Amino acid sequence: MPKYLNGWIVIFVLFVSFLVSLRNRKASSADHHGQQPLDPPFSLDSLSPVLLQRSDDGAVDEEGPALGLQYDFYRDTCPAAEEIVRSSMARIYSQHPEVAPAFLRLLFHDCFIRGCDASVLLDDSRGNRSHSIERQAIPNRTLKGFERIDTIKQELEDHCPGVVSCADVLVLATREGIVLAGGPFYPLFTGRRDSIQSYYAEAMAEIPNPDDNVFRTLHLFGLRGFDERETVSLLGGHNIGKIGCEFILERLHNFLGTGQPDPTISADFLSEMRRDCEDSQASSNSTSSSPLLLESRSLTKSGLGLTYFPQLVTSISSGSSFDTHYYQSLLRGRGLLYADQQLMADERTASVVRAYVSDDGSAFRLDFARAMMKMSSLGILSGSDGQIRKNCSFIANGN
Repeated sequence: MPKYLNGWIVIFVLFVSFLVSLRNRKASSADHHGQQPLDPPFSLDSLSPVLLQRSDDGAVDEEGPALGLQYDFYRDTCPAAEEIVRSSMARIYSQHPEVAPAFLRLLFHDCFIRGCDASVLLDDSRGNRSHSIERQAIPNRTLKGFERIDTIKQELEDHCPGVVSCADVLVLATREGIVLAGGPFYPLFTGRRDSIQSYYAEAMAEIPNPDDNVFRTLHLFGLRGFDERETVSLLGGHNIGKIGCEFILERLHNFLGTGQPDPTISADFLSEMRRDCEDSQASSNSTSSSPLLLESRSLTKSGLGLTYFPQLVTSISSGSSFDTHYYQSLLRGRGLLYADQQLMADERTASVVRAYVSDDGSAFRLDFARAMMKMSSLGILSGSDGQIRKNCSFIANGN
């Protein structure tokens, strides 16, 4: 058997492994968490646009796994890598379930800027205070989960020093968090390498804002290769976690600088959101764990010294279950973020929202899984590019 399986064998092994893993996860979920079993296996036909693009020489098109990634990349160098990530996430999630939306948001912010290369985790300032790093960009200042990634990475370093990249840790840990939160399992190729620099300017300019209209949102996702349906499915990640008041205050009081609330919000929903945010401001400050969209433009313009307000109370949180309640809220005009509600302002996206609500959630879960596979393969570094960081915050010695 050659060291590197040809493309079709890889696809077959991946699909069989996926079915076995999914069956095991069903049993584990039912036995240990008291949850309903996970989704039925994907059909080969439904997966084929994503998984069957790999040619015999390993090349892929834009919908397939990125060039340089392989199924079970660490099978020789760190065979237990994915199991270590899985068990670590299960332990962390049991005590800190908020880690699932936190990692989903971290992954989005990493992959959306120059690809999935762990640049958002990196401090490449080398002590130079005048050098701004990506994680300091205003859209990234409320990101959470860095210390959890460090915990998982350290466990991998204890078993296989200098082998597993931080980029792969983040991708794998995010997938495990989604599953633990009740979301769909999806197969992943590995072999990513870590960036040796962060991208502050790009993060400042290219992360979607919560007050973006639908055309801006579709444009930014389209630049990364996502069509309308994929964009709507990825925004469905907002169905877990909480949306912090700082992300919607402009919409409630000074929408687009008008001094008035967003006129599209119904009077009862406006009163509800205002009451909950104002009541919660009496408690201690906190930050948002919303997975995808970040600070409004008003915060972006305000520069340093941001004031963060508490999260919305659970009665209007973005939710705790991985189902279609996010889309149901949009149909009722009760999207928390303007950018979310804007999905109903264009028939291209509104039709997808209606489709996701019309069944038992299977269409959304399938689309979300496929879009996450695609997201996880954006702009990866492989081969001799980048490096393998031993500490996810710092460039490895010699670079």
